[in-house]
Amino acid sequence: MTNRPLWQLSLSELAEAVRARAVTARAVIDAHLARIDEINPIVNALTVVFHDRARALAEEVDRRLAAGEDAGPLAGVPFTVKENIDITWSATTSGWAFLAEVAAAKDATMVRRLLEAGAIPVARGNMPDWGLRWDTDNDLFGRTINPWDPQRVPGGSSGGDAVAVATGMTPLGLGNDYGGSLRLPAYAAGVCALRPSAGRIPAPSVDVLEPVPLSLQFFAVNGPIARRVDDLDTAFGLMHGADGSDPTAVTIPHPSSYDGARRAAVVRDPLGWGVDPQVAAAVDRAADALSAAGWEIIEAEPPLIEEAATLWRKISTTEMVGAFLPGALPMPLSQGSTQYFLDNAKETEILESGQAYGGAWAQRAVIAAAWERFQSEYPVILGPVSARRMPEIGFDLSGPEATTELWRAHRLLVTVNFLGLPSVAVPTGLDEDSLPTGVQLIGPRNGEHIALAAARDVEAALGTLTPVNFSTKVVA
Repeated sequence: MTNRPLWQLSLSELAEAVRARAVTARAVIDAHLARIDEINPIVNALTVVFHDRARALAEEVDRRLAAGEDAGPLAGVPFTVKENIDITWSATTSGWAFLAEVAAAKDATMVRRLLEAGAIPVARGNMPDWGLRWDTDNDLFGRTINPWDPQRVPGGSSGGDAVAVATGMTPLGLGNDYGGSLRLPAYAAGVCALRPSAGRIPAPSVDVLEPVPLSLQFFAVNGPIARRVDDLDTAFGLMHGADGSDPTAVTIPHPSSYDGARRAAVVRDPLGWGVDPQVAAAVDRAADALSAAGWEIIEAEPPLIEEAATLWRKISTTEMVGAFLPGALPMPLSQGSTQYFLDNAKETEILESGQAYGGAWAQRAVIAAAWERFQSEYPVILGPVSARRMPEIGFDLSGPEATTELWRAHRLLVTVNFLGLPSVAVPTGLDEDSLPTGVQLIGPRNGEHIALAAARDVEAALGTLTPVNFSTKVVA
């Protein structure tokens, strides 16, 4: 144990301390609930807090440990759960008011597996309604504040969990990533996130009762947000694997280390469309860190990024147009999500025929094969999370052209989703305005351990930025 407050410790440090009985699980949970009560009214990252239930679960962990029982590898460690991931004692709202009373009958598999490991849910994380924006705001819970700069968005859609991790309200958050929704909020908050390969962690809802759009099956994944790369690895190791329910989930061994070729392709400005100077500097720092750790660094751009990013946008928008036509939903989207959806649709080619839609999916195999060949030579790809710093609040609603500007900035981000690849977002220090910078390390399909190994080397050289210990005046 150290003399640091318990809310400042990492997932691994907390687990070790509780299991060694250097601190009680109840003390750990009380410290985090107190931190939530202090900080959450300022940043609005967490929507529902489980004070009584979390304390009761902590007391059960302490009882088991006192009896000499094994309470699990994460005994007493708190975590938060995004609003679109099922947990039985809290409604799965996805940020929609009309779902505010609809609780699931079963926990999502990843929640259940963490519970079985002794971890304790303390709250739910905020998100934009239906995860539709690269921001975190909705009519039910309101806006989440970026703790580094309240004028800038915290990213989305897992923005609540990322801010909660960054501010010490939890060492672990659970989110999902359809178009960067784990990595972008982590980048904004100065924390780490793992977007696993498609199918590695089962779906956020246990029972599939309605048809699931193809893009959700292929682009969307669930994953962890934490302050340290090792904690991502630990959480993923507990959550991954088929569950007998999700037909897309697979069980593949997750190695504890990587002993293969240490070769990384660095793409500083994907497609030459431009990056902010702070972004370029972050990639340079990460490349230097990898080089110092023994990685061979090669300047090389992966193939067909524009084609992949364009098809991600066309397919996702086409499916949303079909889902969000007037009268298709029991309740409307929020004003912000509605405007973003309509503006984005104006800027995107809709695949109106079955032939066009099927052809887009057929082209995915061509692009994936090209990446498979590229990644057999370069096991890690280092590049920006976004080509720009986080925009100010309202930028994404400033007109149709803004949706295209954001898509261009996120071209490498969404390419990873289109191809179903693993990627780790990791911070790389602060820029001249004291804002977090960061990069992503992209691994080959089912190569989470490779991306984590590279991210671990970047973190070892450049350090961590959080938890943020700020005064209320900073975010007032």
